Amino acid sequence: MPDTTDLIASLPTRPVRAVLDTDTFNEVDDQFALAHALLSPEAITLEAVYAAPFVNVRAADPAEGMERSYEEIERVLSLLGRRPKGGVFRGSTRWLTGSRGPVESPAAHDLIARAHIPAPPLHVIAIGAPTNIASALRLDPSIAQRIVVVWLGGHGFHWPDTREFNLMQDPDASRTLLESEVPLVLLPCMGVVQMLATTLPELEFHLGRAEGIARFLYERVRDFPDKPDDASCWHKVIWDLAATAWFVNPEWCPSELRPVPRLRDDLTWDHEAQPGKIIRYVREVRRDPVFRDIFNKLLHAAPAP
Repeated sequence: MPDTTDLIASLPTRPVRAVLDTDTFNEVDDQFALAHALLSPEAITLEAVYAAPFVNVRAADPAEGMERSYEEIERVLSLLGRRPKGGVFRGSTRWLTGSRGPVESPAAHDLIARAHIPAPPLHVIAIGAPTNIASALRLDPSIAQRIVVVWLGGHGFHWPDTREFNLMQDPDASRTLLESEVPLVLLPCMGVVQMLATTLPELEFHLGRAEGIARFLYERVRDFPDKPDDASCWHKVIWDLAATAWFVNPEWCPSELRPVPRLRDDLTWDHEAQPGKIIRYVREVRRDPVFRDIFNKLLHAAPAP
């Protein structure tokens, strides 16, 4: 296997070329990350957005989840008054797990084409099940030499399991990222990114009296169906914001190079097996500067000309 560790051995030179792969309607956090990526041109040149599949109470199957994600992406872009130059692409309509081969989609094919553009490596910001990305890697393994995947997925290596939503939705796609030669930056959820929490009073203070995208994001959290009846002491983790924050200021997301454990069939980390490839592992997220940055950008956002 060729050594691609050099692509993650040092922090990227900003702004990076990037695409965002997002299951945007799954919850309320992807919308924050999409806005953050487009409002952070000093760190991220967002070339395209891919709609990722998901299944939960908001979507009965991967195809519906992907389509509803696509619609939410367009909704957020409309409120922002800006969009990536490359456009928005529909992704996979089924999981890689259980399929006989890669799942072809406009998103997977755009990723392959964009990876081969003679330019600095493309960073793939992945904040959903990685079906689109894993399918592209299986369709054209050579792109592993041309991209870096920054994935919010799984739990911390010290956690008793790694049955996290993005990872367990499509285990075969997740294994592809973990075991292929593609350079990987991993942002684990429980034990690491769970620190990125906010509350309704905080969001109302900063965003609730605003208009446009800021107000929309506040209302998405306010109307989140899974919060308790008494939400006065309730907090909500804005998980996916960590993936864009890592580019804006890596000091907010301290990381180190580590071998990735093997992923068992029961979705736990196997630390006794021979270590896998070297990845960049985010071990902490410093929530205060992250929220300070996103609130400031949302409140001062003006539609792009």
